[in-house]
Amino acid sequence: MGNCKLAAYAGFAIFVTTVLAAVPDRGMAQPTQQEVDTLKEEIRRLREQDSETRRKLEALERQIEKLQVAPVTAPAAPAAPAVTATDDAARRALDLAIGELPAPQVPTADLWSRQIGAANLRLMEIAFDAIVAGGSSTATDDEIRVLEGGAHDPKRRGFTLQQAELSLAGAVDPYFSTFAFIVFGTDYVELEEAYFLSSSLPYGLQLKGGYYLTEFGLINPTHSHAWAWVDQPVVNTRMFGGDGLRTPGFRLGWLAPLPWYSEVDLGVQAPNDGLVVSFISDPAVGGRPAVPREVSHLYDLLYSARLYNAFGLGDNTMLLPGLSFVSGPNSTGDGGQTFIFGADLKLRWRPAENFRGWPFFVWQTEAMSRAYTADWYLAGTELADGGGGHSHDGHNHGGGEEPTDEDPFPNNLPGGILRDWGLYTQILYGFRNPWAGGLRFEYADASGDSVADGDLVPSRTTPLRGLRYRVSPLLIWQPTEFSRFRLQYNWDYTPWLPGSGTANSVWLSAEVLIGAHPAHTY
Repeated sequence: MGNCKLAAYAGFAIFVTTVLAAVPDRGMAQPTQQEVDTLKEEIRRLREQDSETRRKLEALERQIEKLQVAPVTAPAAPAAPAVTATDDAARRALDLAIGELPAPQVPTADLWSRQIGAANLRLMEIAFDAIVAGGSSTATDDEIRVLEGGAHDPKRRGFTLQQAELSLAGAVDPYFSTFAFIVFGTDYVELEEAYFLSSSLPYGLQLKGGYYLTEFGLINPTHSHAWAWVDQPVVNTRMFGGDGLRTPGFRLGWLAPLPWYSEVDLGVQAPNDGLVVSFISDPAVGGRPAVPREVSHLYDLLYSARLYNAFGLGDNTMLLPGLSFVSGPNSTGDGGQTFIFGADLKLRWRPAENFRGWPFFVWQTEAMSRAYTADWYLAGTELADGGGGHSHDGHNHGGGEEPTDEDPFPNNLPGGILRDWGLYTQILYGFRNPWAGGLRFEYADASGDSVADGDLVPSRTTPLRGLRYRVSPLLIWQPTEFSRFRLQYNWDYTPWLPGSGTANSVWLSAEVLIGAHPAHTY
């Protein structure tokens, strides 16, 4: 009977197999076009990630080669010294500093290249980034445009295209790389930066030239898509304007041969071209009248200096302090001069074992102070763009048309020093991939009278120099390196706002990126 049962079971199995074989297999159906497109998109994304990884590795190798250049020639020691705890700590600090270095400035894969004469022109990287924000506020649209002073901040209730940026980068030859960034708005197109960088100078030197953002602090040298928060810090807007301080010039950087990462940047730029709010610009700071002023001497240029370092605190933490300075003439007259000082600090924690950079913690702070020496202004003695005039030490400069009844500066204005200062401090915690939360606090204030309707008024009563507090919680969802969504709440206080002087705003910002964008400093 057992054999009969086995024979019956075998026969039944053969029957079922035959029936199943005869039924069409829906699971093996041809893939849909949507599935094919999804797979193609995944392959493209993986290729981009692989290219980015290889690019970073080559950049780190170049940095290591620079750091290994011996600063002095020392006689050969009879035996290698023992590695001390201090040496080991310094080595760990150096390794961490290298890890915090900017990502590569010279890409590795050609997007396009052509031989022109003896030169090989190579276009390697192209990227496009777009940011759009939507939200609402208890402030009116006019008040929002003052509260959100950054050029790429949300500007109204409803929606704002914060920016769309096209970036190009490539290696000119073995000695130079070049970069260009073009920003598009709903009603404008502007060149944000266009500069070259040297890659082969000796002694840790690097030359930068062109039209670029001045290396001052942490926010000014970077573009808005590199910021964690949706809008620009208030103190940056007051010191450098909505678009930041950027103007043509040259900068020489020096990587010091020290056990930790230490770099010094010295720059000289035009004070009257580009975006130079605190220097020769119209209008002048504090609502004062601006007069034409040319560059006649070397000391009429804009000079900047920056020192920044990176220290390792254990295996997972980096401390990055920096100091910045910039000085140049301003547009109030021949005696007008501006000095801006800055200090910044960044603390970054990220465990060696992480997933796509999560978890992480970043504390970042910047403080700035500006001394704006305003020249005397004597009404009706000289024209500056159609009204008013100025004098320095009782001497009138230049000449021009007689003032008209529409002269916005009918009264004399004494010289003086306008002082502005402020800071922001923010913490950002990546608590779970791909989520992060943060909190930012801001403060700004000023002394020295401003000008409104031709008369001197206390600085605290003016929107651009008055007392200001802002607190901004932030929530980030970043599913990949190429997309990011941010939800930010702003509580503002400033005396010039009506009522209690406060405003409450909520902004949701969406950002997408295609291509490989060159990295910013830090």
